Amino acid sequence: MSADQREIDQRMQKMFREIDAELEGQFGSKFPLHPSRAPEGATSNPSMDGLFNVGATFSAGYGSEYGRGYVVDVHIVTLAKVSDEEKMEIYSAAVDLIKEKLPIFFPERDMKVKFDKNVYKIIGDFRLDT
Repeated sequence: MSADQREIDQRMQKMFREIDAELEGQFGSKFPLHPSRAPEGATSNPSMDGLFNVGATFSAGYGSEYGRGYVVDVHIVTLAKVSDEEKMEIYSAAVDLIKEKLPIFFPERDMKVKFDKNVYKIIGDFRLDT
């Protein structure tokens, strides 16, 4: 992996850690944690504790309207029933936070969040020579 790719991945992780914390603050008390899940802040990695695991996975974009990009993942870690409306509220809040934070974490890159078929995807400038 190139140094440029590592930097993109590190900034993306940092951005998603902030988003995870904000979602925990906004929705964290709405549902009980899964019994095997640590409380928020109990581990050094927010994807391993609290109600949410928020991140993105790179996709080459085959069959996609927008091509390559990072597919946004928001997992709610609970055994409780979460209605479709509640899921959409949480997902919408996550997407709004991503839109807000992309220009902060990647000011030199033109990145956007788009709905691509059935997922939200971060698309734009992923060149490794900037």
